Amino acid sequence: MPWWSWIVIWIALVALSLLFFGVLGVRLFRAFMTTARELGDAAERFSRFPPGPDRPEAVDPAAAPGARPAPGSAVFASPARMRQDHHDARLARQEARRRRRVRRKADRGQPQSLRDIDFS
Repeated sequence: MPWWSWIVIWIALVALSLLFFGVLGVRLFRAFMTTARELGDAAERFSRFPPGPDRPEAVDPAAAPGARPAPGSAVFASPARMRQDHHDARLARQEARRRRRVRRKADRGQPQSLRDIDFS
C-alpha cells in the first residue's frame, strides 16, 4: 500500500466524522428548538390563572346561581338548615343517577324500570 493511501484514509475518516457530528448537531439543535417552543407554549398557557379568592377580579361564589357555599360556612349554620341541605343534595344525586341510568338503558336498547321512568 503506498504511503499516500494512509493520508486518503485519514482524510476520509475525518470528513465522515465531521459530517456525522454536523448531522448530530443539526438534530440536537432542532430538538432543542422544539423543546423551547413547547416550553414557551406551556408557559403561555399556564401563565393565565383563573381568578382566585385572593384576586380582586374574583367572582363572589355566593352571587353565582347554584354555587357551592364558602368553606367553613356550615360551622355557623343551623342544624336544621344543614340537615335540609344534606337531604336536598342526596336527592339531587339520586335524581342524577336515575337520569344517567335511564339514558344508558335507552342507548343500549334495554327495558326501563317503571320506577326509573316515573310510571308507577
